[in-house]
Amino acid sequence: MDNPQNIIVEFRSVDFSVGQTKILENINFSVFAGEIMILLGESGCGKTTTLKLINRLIEPTSGAIFVEGRSTIDWDPIKLRRSTGYVLQEGGLFPHFSVAENVALVPELEKWDSCKVNERVGELLDLVGLDHKKFSRRFPAELSGGQRQRVGVARALAADPDLLLLDEPFGALDAITRTNLQKEFAGLVKRLGKTAVFVTHDLHEAFILGTRICLMDKGTIALIATPDEFKKSELPLVREYLETIG
Repeated sequence: MDNPQNIIVEFRSVDFSVGQTKILENINFSVFAGEIMILLGESGCGKTTTLKLINRLIEPTSGAIFVEGRSTIDWDPIKLRRSTGYVLQEGGLFPHFSVAENVALVPELEKWDSCKVNERVGELLDLVGLDHKKFSRRFPAELSGGQRQRVGVARALAADPDLLLLDEPFGALDAITRTNLQKEFAGLVKRLGKTAVFVTHDLHEAFILGTRICLMDKGTIALIATPDEFKKSELPLVREYLETIG
């Protein structure tokens, strides 16, 4: 299947159920190259489930998801995950791996030459604001929360994926660190020409980072809009969100 519109991710009439419980219903949206799509909503609305469908950690009950023009069912799941950067809250780092070993994980699984791996690790740590000479040999327990998140972003970028998936990556950080990382991340994605799908329940974060915002409610999509369109929407759910930030 070709991909003439440069759509990186596409959901077509996707449902997801666990037993008799429907988690997602009739999810339809596209993510275009170079944009940051925000999945916004309260806990339990289905945003993390939606994210996991993209890299085939789970599979839809019905409908289809396409990544770079191919159905996720047609992708080898391991290849799909290795070609997609994935960042979790607290970075999801392996505690017994050094910083360098965490960042090098996917390139080594892809059997990159060791010199190329080392060069890539140093380049990425410097890129996310961590001096590789200082931090490469440290372990996650020796880092602050913000530093762990920087390593998580570096690891997600290691194999140079076009697509990044981020599940509330800055949610556990203090306000100042979080604001700094939000701004740095937005600049980084734009500078590197990446596409990202970013889960959050924080409307401020959605406005700072999002090209478009997909507002989810009880397993359905309530609205997809740019930040400016979102602020002008008269939907009651949107007005409730806007009232929370004054």
